[in-house]
Amino acid sequence: MNILAISGSPRKSRATETLIDEAIKGVRSIDPEALITKVCLIDYDIRHCLNCLKCRDTETEEPYVRCTIRDDMDRLYDIIDNADAYIIGNPLHSGYVTGLISVFLERIVWCFAEPKGSVMGIRGIPKPRNPKLRRLGTIITNAKVPPAFKMFCNDAEKQIKAVMKSCLNAKATASLYAGAIELRGVERYMTRAYNMGQKLAG
Repeated sequence: MNILAISGSPRKSRATETLIDEAIKGVRSIDPEALITKVCLIDYDIRHCLNCLKCRDTETEEPYVRCTIRDDMDRLYDIIDNADAYIIGNPLHSGYVTGLISVFLERIVWCFAEPKGSVMGIRGIPKPRNPKLRRLGTIITNAKVPPAFKMFCNDAEKQIKAVMKSCLNAKATASLYAGAIELRGVERYMTRAYNMGQKLAG
Protein backbone atom coordinates (compact mmCIF):
# COMPACT_ATOMS: atom_id res chain seq x y z
CA MET A 1 0.00 0.00 0.00
CA ASN A 2 1.23 3.46 -0.91
CA ILE A 3 0.15 6.21 1.48
CA LEU A 4 0.69 9.95 1.37
CA ALA A 5 0.35 11.71 4.73
CA ILE A 6 0.00 15.49 4.60
CA SER A 7 0.24 17.90 7.50
CA GLY A 8 -1.34 21.29 6.92
CA SER A 9 -0.14 22.72 10.22
CA PRO A 10 2.16 25.75 10.18
CA ARG A 11 3.73 24.35 13.36
CA LYS A 12 5.81 21.20 13.17
CA SER A 13 5.93 18.44 15.78
CA ARG A 14 2.77 19.62 17.48
CA ALA A 15 -0.64 17.96 17.90
CA THR A 16 -1.55 17.55 14.22
CA GLU A 17 1.75 16.00 13.16
CA THR A 18 1.88 13.88 16.34
CA LEU A 19 -1.48 12.33 15.52
CA ILE A 20 -0.50 11.82 11.88
CA ASP A 21 2.59 9.94 13.06
CA GLU A 22 0.42 7.76 15.30
CA ALA A 23 -1.94 7.02 12.41
CA ILE A 24 1.09 5.99 10.36
CA LYS A 25 2.03 3.54 13.14
CA GLY A 26 -1.47 2.13 12.86
CA VAL A 27 -1.04 1.67 9.12
CA ARG A 28 2.27 -0.14 9.64
CA SER A 29 0.71 -2.49 12.20
CA ILE A 30 -1.55 -3.77 9.42
CA ASP A 31 0.83 -3.40 6.49
CA PRO A 32 4.50 -3.34 7.59
CA GLU A 33 5.60 -3.05 3.95
CA ALA A 34 3.49 0.02 3.25
CA LEU A 35 5.28 2.81 1.40
CA ILE A 36 4.52 5.96 3.38
CA THR A 37 5.50 9.48 2.42
CA LYS A 38 4.90 12.27 4.93
CA VAL A 39 4.74 15.83 3.68
CA CYS A 40 4.65 18.89 5.96
CA LEU A 41 3.33 21.63 3.70
CA ILE A 42 5.11 24.30 5.73
CA ASP A 43 8.38 22.94 4.30
CA TYR A 44 7.24 23.46 0.70
CA ASP A 45 7.06 26.53 -1.48
CA ILE A 46 3.55 26.17 -2.91
CA ARG A 47 2.17 29.38 -4.31
CA HIS A 48 -1.50 30.25 -4.62
CA CYS A 49 -3.52 29.44 -7.71
CA LEU A 50 -3.58 32.20 -10.36
CA ASN A 51 -6.91 31.01 -11.81
CA CYS A 52 -5.44 30.87 -15.32
CA LEU A 53 -7.48 27.66 -15.88
CA LYS A 54 -4.91 26.16 -18.23
CA CYS A 55 -4.94 22.99 -16.12
CA ARG A 56 -8.72 22.76 -16.34
CA ASP A 57 -8.76 23.27 -20.10
CA THR A 58 -5.96 20.82 -20.90
CA GLU A 59 -7.22 17.56 -22.36
CA THR A 60 -4.93 14.58 -21.86
CA GLU A 61 -5.00 10.84 -21.32
CA GLU A 62 -2.42 11.25 -18.55
CA PRO A 63 -3.57 10.98 -14.91
CA TYR A 64 -2.77 14.63 -14.26
CA VAL A 65 -1.55 17.83 -15.86
CA ARG A 66 1.09 20.10 -14.38
CA CYS A 67 0.23 23.58 -13.22
CA THR A 68 1.86 26.45 -15.12
CA ILE A 69 3.44 27.60 -11.85
CA ARG A 70 6.89 26.14 -11.25
CA ASP A 71 7.28 25.58 -7.54
CA ASP A 72 7.46 22.70 -5.08
CA MET A 73 4.20 21.20 -6.35
CA ASP A 74 6.42 19.73 -9.06
CA ARG A 75 7.90 17.49 -6.34
CA LEU A 76 4.46 16.20 -5.35
CA TYR A 77 2.51 15.35 -8.51
CA ASP A 78 3.82 11.80 -8.91
CA ILE A 79 3.60 11.14 -5.17
CA ILE A 80 -0.03 12.27 -5.11
CA ASP A 81 -0.95 10.22 -8.16
CA ASN A 82 0.83 7.06 -7.02
CA ALA A 83 -0.86 7.00 -3.62
CA ASP A 84 -3.50 4.42 -2.76
CA ALA A 85 -4.60 6.38 0.29
CA TYR A 86 -4.13 9.74 1.95
CA ILE A 87 -3.97 10.99 5.51
CA ILE A 88 -4.60 14.72 5.77
CA GLY A 89 -4.13 16.52 9.06
CA ASN A 90 -5.47 20.03 9.60
CA PRO A 91 -5.60 22.24 12.70
CA LEU A 92 -8.77 24.30 12.53
CA HIS A 93 -8.21 27.98 11.75
CA SER A 94 -11.42 29.93 12.41
CA GLY A 95 -13.30 26.69 11.79
CA TYR A 96 -11.78 26.11 8.37
CA VAL A 97 -8.71 24.63 6.71
CA THR A 98 -5.36 26.33 7.18
CA GLY A 99 -4.00 28.53 4.43
CA LEU A 100 -1.50 25.78 3.64
CA ILE A 101 -4.22 23.19 3.04
CA SER A 102 -6.41 25.67 1.16
CA VAL A 103 -3.65 26.48 -1.34
CA PHE A 104 -2.76 22.80 -1.72
CA LEU A 105 -6.37 21.84 -2.45
CA GLU A 106 -6.76 24.68 -4.94
CA ARG A 107 -3.64 23.60 -6.77
CA ILE A 108 -4.63 19.93 -7.14
CA VAL A 109 -8.26 20.25 -8.25
CA TRP A 110 -7.92 20.85 -11.99
CA CYS A 111 -4.52 19.20 -12.25
CA PHE A 112 -6.04 15.90 -11.17
CA ALA A 113 -9.59 16.45 -12.41
CA GLU A 114 -11.21 17.41 -15.68
CA PRO A 115 -14.46 19.37 -16.15
CA LYS A 116 -16.53 16.40 -17.29
CA GLY A 117 -18.59 15.71 -14.20
CA SER A 118 -22.20 16.70 -13.59
CA VAL A 119 -24.45 16.96 -10.57
CA MET A 120 -28.16 17.79 -10.67
CA GLY A 121 -27.86 18.98 -14.27
CA ILE A 122 -24.85 21.20 -13.59
CA ARG A 123 -22.08 20.27 -16.01
CA GLY A 124 -18.38 21.00 -15.99
CA ILE A 125 -17.68 20.07 -12.39
CA PRO A 126 -14.50 18.17 -11.45
CA LYS A 127 -14.24 14.51 -12.37
CA PRO A 128 -11.03 12.59 -11.55
CA ARG A 129 -8.73 12.18 -14.54
CA ASN A 130 -7.52 8.92 -13.01
CA PRO A 131 -10.38 6.47 -12.19
CA LYS A 132 -8.25 4.69 -9.59
CA LEU A 133 -10.17 4.21 -6.32
CA ARG A 134 -8.39 5.57 -3.26
CA ARG A 135 -9.00 6.01 0.46
CA LEU A 136 -8.86 9.09 2.65
CA GLY A 137 -8.33 9.56 6.37
CA THR A 138 -8.71 12.99 7.96
CA ILE A 139 -7.34 14.28 11.25
CA ILE A 140 -8.79 17.56 12.47
CA THR A 141 -7.32 19.18 15.56
CA ASN A 142 -8.69 22.04 17.63
CA ALA A 143 -7.31 23.79 20.68
CA LYS A 144 -10.56 24.74 22.41
CA VAL A 145 -13.70 23.08 21.02
CA PRO A 146 -14.45 19.55 22.31
CA PRO A 147 -15.81 16.84 19.99
CA ALA A 148 -19.38 17.26 21.28
CA PHE A 149 -19.51 20.71 19.66
CA LYS A 150 -17.48 20.07 16.52
CA MET A 151 -20.50 20.67 14.27
CA PHE A 152 -20.22 24.36 15.11
CA CYS A 153 -16.61 24.79 14.00
CA ASN A 154 -15.49 21.97 11.72
CA ASP A 155 -16.11 23.02 8.13
CA ALA A 156 -12.60 21.92 7.21
CA GLU A 157 -13.33 18.19 7.17
CA LYS A 158 -16.18 18.58 4.70
CA GLN A 159 -14.04 20.67 2.35
CA ILE A 160 -11.11 18.25 2.42
CA LYS A 161 -13.36 15.25 1.79
CA ALA A 162 -15.21 16.96 -1.08
CA VAL A 163 -12.08 18.06 -2.91
CA MET A 164 -10.23 14.77 -2.46
CA LYS A 165 -13.27 12.86 -3.71
CA SER A 166 -13.87 15.05 -6.74
CA CYS A 167 -10.29 15.23 -7.99
CA LEU A 168 -8.61 12.05 -6.71
CA ASN A 169 -11.52 9.64 -6.30
CA ALA A 170 -10.57 9.29 -2.63
CA LYS A 171 -13.37 7.96 -0.47
CA ALA A 172 -13.32 9.03 3.17
CA THR A 173 -12.99 5.81 5.18
CA ALA A 174 -11.58 7.06 8.48
CA SER A 175 -11.63 10.31 10.42
CA LEU A 176 -10.61 11.79 13.75
CA TYR A 177 -11.61 15.03 15.40
CA ALA A 178 -9.25 15.81 18.26
CA GLY A 179 -10.78 18.71 20.14
CA ALA A 180 -10.01 20.83 23.20
CA ILE A 181 -6.38 19.74 23.03
CA GLU A 182 -5.17 22.62 25.17
CA LEU A 183 -7.34 21.29 28.01
CA ARG A 184 -7.31 17.55 27.36
CA GLY A 185 -3.89 17.06 25.78
CA VAL A 186 -3.01 15.14 22.63
CA GLU A 187 -2.40 11.84 24.47
CA ARG A 188 -6.16 11.39 24.83
CA TYR A 189 -6.41 10.91 21.06
CA MET A 190 -3.37 8.76 20.34
CA THR A 191 -5.21 5.43 20.42
CA ARG A 192 -7.93 6.79 18.16
CA ALA A 193 -5.33 8.01 15.68
CA TYR A 194 -3.64 4.60 15.73
CA ASN A 195 -6.99 2.86 15.15
CA MET A 196 -7.76 5.30 12.34
CA GLY A 197 -4.55 4.28 10.61
CA GLN A 198 -5.45 0.63 11.01
CA LYS A 199 -8.87 1.23 9.49
CA LEU A 200 -7.38 3.11 6.56
CA ALA A 201 -5.00 0.25 5.83
CA GLY A 202 -7.47 -2.56 6.53
